[in-house]
Amino acid sequence: MATKDPREPFTRISVAEAKAKLDNGEAVMVDVREPNEYAEVHASGVRLIPVNTVIGEARQIRDFAGEKEVLFICKSGARSALAAEFAVAAGVDDLALFNVEGGTQAWVAAGFPTGD
Repeated sequence: MATKDPREPFTRISVAEAKAKLDNGEAVMVDVREPNEYAEVHASGVRLIPVNTVIGEARQIRDFAGEKEVLFICKSGARSALAAEFAVAAGVDDLALFNVEGGTQAWVAAGFPTGD
């Protein structure tokens, strides 16, 4: 169930909610793990932008998202929360931002599509 903490510039959502948003075409997903982690397994259709590059890649995130919501995913949910904070600091604060709780581990455990 989506939860919004007023102290955070993003909403926390489950992998099921993330998949529904992707399936409905209302969101894009950004994987913020390192390239080697991404190469092992990643959710289908995600864009790799490692967390330490998010601030410098704000334009890429905006171009990828267009007017859609942005879902950040990592391994378990910690780095993706930080990435959402970085995106806001870089000026991507007019788009709805989400942190996928449980991350790629939960995505895989749910049996959702992986790979490109």
